Amino acid sequence: MSVGKRKLISEVDYPESDGEPVAETDLHIQSIFDLRFALRDFFRRDELVYVGSNLLLYYVEGDPSKSVAPDVFLVRGVTKHDRRIYKLWEEKHPPNVVIEVSSRKTKDEDLKWKKQLYAWLGVNEYFIFDPEYKLKPPLRAYRLRGKEYVEEAVTGGRVISEELNLELVNTGQALRLCDPHTGHFLLTPQEEAMARREAEARAAAAEAEMARLHAELARLKRRPAKKRSK
Repeated sequence: MSVGKRKLISEVDYPESDGEPVAETDLHIQSIFDLRFALRDFFRRDELVYVGSNLLLYYVEGDPSKSVAPDVFLVRGVTKHDRRIYKLWEEKHPPNVVIEVSSRKTKDEDLKWKKQLYAWLGVNEYFIFDPEYKLKPPLRAYRLRGKEYVEEAVTGGRVISEELNLELVNTGQALRLCDPHTGHFLLTPQEEAMARREAEARAAAAEAEMARLHAELARLKRRPAKKRSK
């Protein structure tokens, strides 16, 4: 590539927003935020795992029209720092996993051109979930085989992600992530806050009980000893 062409490409502006809302409804927004929170918390100690959400991913250098904004995606092999956009030619790693929280408005593109694009980009696993349960079945799972996706069976509303080492579970009310080693769901922000408050309450109760015991011990020490009768 000539120096002049490289300079022109380097001056291309890549917008940070496509002008579209984060999601169609509050239900969809909550689903996206819960999944993003759970994944970020689960992989918090791995400095080479990045979890993004609704971030514009540009996949052709020099062409800002070539972009997609996955609802939730995870990339292995890149640092965890915050990003404003994701340039594939700079990061050099496509997402390992994409989860689209589908809606009546996005259902067709999730199942058609996005599915084709993610396969072309080399996204190993692609999941689609409809929190309104209009899509039948509401949870779809695809795994890359060669250059095409093969649909994976979702049995009893559950399917394993080999990339995440987690199980995606359609509970009938929401899509949850489950650690197959513990059998426990990853916490949502609300559940994490509640668990923290309960832990703080237990700690406060334990501290109060310890203070009571110390006070009782001090009182006993101050009590005069009874004289022995002759």
